[in-house]
Amino acid sequence: MTPMESRRVPCLFTLSLSLFFVGILFFIALLKGQRDLIILSLLVFAMTGGLKLWARFSPAGMRCTLTLDKNRAFAGDTLLFKSHAENAKFLPVRLELEVPVHASSRMFPCETPLVGHESLLWYQMTNFQWEVTAAARGVCEIGPIRMATGDLFGFFQKNSKTGEIIECLIYPRLVPLGPLSLPRRDFFGVPGGESPVDDPVYILGTADYQNGRPAKYIHWKASARHHRLQEKVFESTDQEKVLLVVEVDPFVKAGAENEFERTLEVVASLAVRLDRQGCAVGLLTNGITKGISPAVSVSRSPQQLSKILEALARIKMETAEGLIHVLRKVEIPWGTSSLYFTLEEDPATDVVKAHFKRRKMPVLVYAFEGAAALRRDIPVDIHDTISMQDAPVAEVLG
Repeated sequence: MTPMESRRVPCLFTLSLSLFFVGILFFIALLKGQRDLIILSLLVFAMTGGLKLWARFSPAGMRCTLTLDKNRAFAGDTLLFKSHAENAKFLPVRLELEVPVHASSRMFPCETPLVGHESLLWYQMTNFQWEVTAAARGVCEIGPIRMATGDLFGFFQKNSKTGEIIECLIYPRLVPLGPLSLPRRDFFGVPGGESPVDDPVYILGTADYQNGRPAKYIHWKASARHHRLQEKVFESTDQEKVLLVVEVDPFVKAGAENEFERTLEVVASLAVRLDRQGCAVGLLTNGITKGISPAVSVSRSPQQLSKILEALARIKMETAEGLIHVLRKVEIPWGTSSLYFTLEEDPATDVVKAHFKRRKMPVLVYAFEGAAALRRDIPVDIHDTISMQDAPVAEVLG
């Protein structure tokens, strides 16, 4: 039984047995010639039929919409759900709404679904709103709206659904982090710095040649194709390339859900910091990510951070395949440093490190040793990345 059904008010007219007894009373009144009982029985039948017709036509002309103030948020943020209902007909109705939130109890520990009720006269409208705090990261689906309309007395109601399912992503909570030293593999400048030296390895495209530029930058094939001089456009030299790797299998085997969630918080915080520092960041995991690829290629673009955070929000603590198999399928740019996150170092960790060593890619391993190593973190505002320097990485990771 749904919450809406459980709130339905029981009454005389909703019970078929009661109407059966009224029918018997009506039959006896006819036999005995009891005029008052006959009139009373007819009134009961007429009222019941009229209220049923009222409830039957009550959904006509009803319009309900659902909106969220934001479809992307961080764990700890408050979401505002708004529903607008309008009765676009002359018949007044009693309205009950349910907005189901399909998410784990870990994400939204509050009471769900969201409910509201109101009586609407002819051509009247009303608004409902609910504030819900997202306690943990994940993906939630909201809707469609369950709508129950009926007579103003609440004796009968008609159930229906309206609207579409809205998907909302809750990113991992950001936590304070300390300084992080990455193995340097980039020969063309300091991350985040503005350098006049172009990186000839990464050519983004071509543009019209500008006077004074070195002739070695002229792209002769493109110039012949466009019938005017074209020069090569290089990617900026502030390329520190970092790949964040999350190994899910050890967490699954140990049933370490809390440690897994705290690890993702650290990974998300690192992704935000590195992106703000001008690094090219990517993400790779062997966990199941609902609806998207588990690999976000190392890149530097305005949408890169949102792609990484979305992948972290969608990761389930379920293993798709071995991490070493995932690593062998992807292309990792030369000069990339890797940060490898796992529950604890084991033989599988040695295999992954050997893989990076063969590809001449430096890797740093961060592991949780147990729940005792966890600490209580302070949430960090996405717009305030400076506060992420307050605690050393070792303390956050345990």
